[in-house]
Amino acid sequence: MSIRVGVVGGGAAGMMAAYAASKNGARVTIYEKNEKLGKKIYITGKGRCNFTNAAPLDEFYENIVSNKKFMYSSLNLFSNEDMRVFLEENGIRTKVERGNRVFPESDHASDVTLAFKSALQMNDVKINLKKEVKEVVFREFTDEGMPRAEKLKFTDGTEKAFDRIIICTGGLSYPATGSTGDGYSFAKQTGHKIKDIRPALVPLETKEEYVKKLQGLTLKNVTLTVKDGDKVLYSDFGELLFTHFGISGPLVLSASSYIGKRLRENPLQAEIDLKPALTEEQLHERLKREIEGNEKKTFYNVISSMLPKSMLTVLPELLSIKKDERANQVSNEKKQEFISLLKAMPFTITKTRGFREAIITQGGVDVKSVNPKTMESKIVKNLYFAGEVLDVDALTGGYNLQIAFSTGYAAGTYAAIGDKDK
Repeated sequence: MSIRVGVVGGGAAGMMAAYAASKNGARVTIYEKNEKLGKKIYITGKGRCNFTNAAPLDEFYENIVSNKKFMYSSLNLFSNEDMRVFLEENGIRTKVERGNRVFPESDHASDVTLAFKSALQMNDVKINLKKEVKEVVFREFTDEGMPRAEKLKFTDGTEKAFDRIIICTGGLSYPATGSTGDGYSFAKQTGHKIKDIRPALVPLETKEEYVKKLQGLTLKNVTLTVKDGDKVLYSDFGELLFTHFGISGPLVLSASSYIGKRLRENPLQAEIDLKPALTEEQLHERLKREIEGNEKKTFYNVISSMLPKSMLTVLPELLSIKKDERANQVSNEKKQEFISLLKAMPFTITKTRGFREAIITQGGVDVKSVNPKTMESKIVKNLYFAGEVLDVDALTGGYNLQIAFSTGYAAGTYAAIGDKDK
């Protein structure tokens, strides 16, 4: 008699878990409360679906922010290269772009979901759409001395028994796609601890008005540093964007994953090095050259070639140099003030934006209670977790979807075959 596996959630982790379980001989049913599978996949990578990253695994691990060691087993069982092979075998050609980001060659996110649908159909997976799970039912005491997951109860009043149950409900990011935290409720029902939930890979709000006045300005090749007192929490080089509420862009999204927890305790000081390739001495030489022959022009007119125009409009708020002050009237102390600003433009980060704008959720089911090899709960037998519901997250670039695929594959495989090493 085949093992009966119930998969709760038909996103990236859920579809992969269902595929892996069915491939290994289980009778699998997916329950998805949305009207279609993979709803969140359709909006990833701006509709192109950056489904993994082609970096070598040792480099891949370095881009995992929370609980990277937990991922060693599942990424080795089903790697980023395995994911590309899976899609290719299901008729979807792939390509690698800047930063080792991997996309469908068609640039259509829907192709990834179509590949899964094809694989699931070939393996006779039953798919129940618009079917919402209300509760995971488990027996309190078993021969193993621990609870055992036994069936699912649905919001329509029905229930269904399974030999194994896999929770793949996602987190709280992009709630319009159905990520409403159901999995955390199921985990709590079965006695699991939920680590602090917060939005990650998300824009940041700032205190100073001058930052908001720069709305629409993109800065490339700058360094963003965030501190809590003297402690540097994050520092990296790249691109950022000023918005009506603060800052966004690749640098900022990455920063949010490292500072989100501390931000809940207090605001953080940040600074932007606008000229990271140049030292203060080199900037002084550059300023000296700009002033030569233009001594009677205003200082702000002279430095107009050194900064974006929109930034020049807010400099008088940040410097003691007056708008009409001529270049030959500016003291050396004031020139140093300007150079220091170029190397460390200061502002205050007050909080992250909400889950509606977050790419992923940070926090989730405590991985200490989950077997990293099999994804089975250590406290409830026959209950598995995979994907964003777990307290594992990474930076942008396809890493988070690969985490969903790898943990889903492990959960599905071991739900079907069991852990033979026990």
